[in-house]
Amino acid sequence: MGRLNPAFLERVESFSDRMVGVAETLAGQRSLSRVVDQMIGCGTSVGANVFEADEALSRADFAKTLGIAIKEVSETRFWLRLAARRKWVKPERLASLQKEATELKLILGAMISRTRRHAS
Repeated sequence: MGRLNPAFLERVESFSDRMVGVAETLAGQRSLSRVVDQMIGCGTSVGANVFEADEALSRADFAKTLGIAIKEVSETRFWLRLAARRKWVKPERLASLQKEATELKLILGAMISRTRRHAS
């Protein structure tokens, strides 16, 4: 344990928690049940994969697991964009989550690049 800064781990955990909150807002609308499942799935998977990467047994495993987190945050960005576009949730509530998703994607990408550079 301990590859990642505890503050970053808290940040991704908070992001996942906030995604669950947005999904819960939509949960009462039966027609959106699949969307709710997707939002919770990818939104929490970001944090789960980052926490898993923190326990990686090798640099390759670390980079691979962070790569999965990037895919999940990319999917999360899609669902947030769609929710804003469809006005399922007030766009101003989503703006900070969209910004955070973009920032997390950039941070994770930089972490992978740095890990791969140091591995060679």
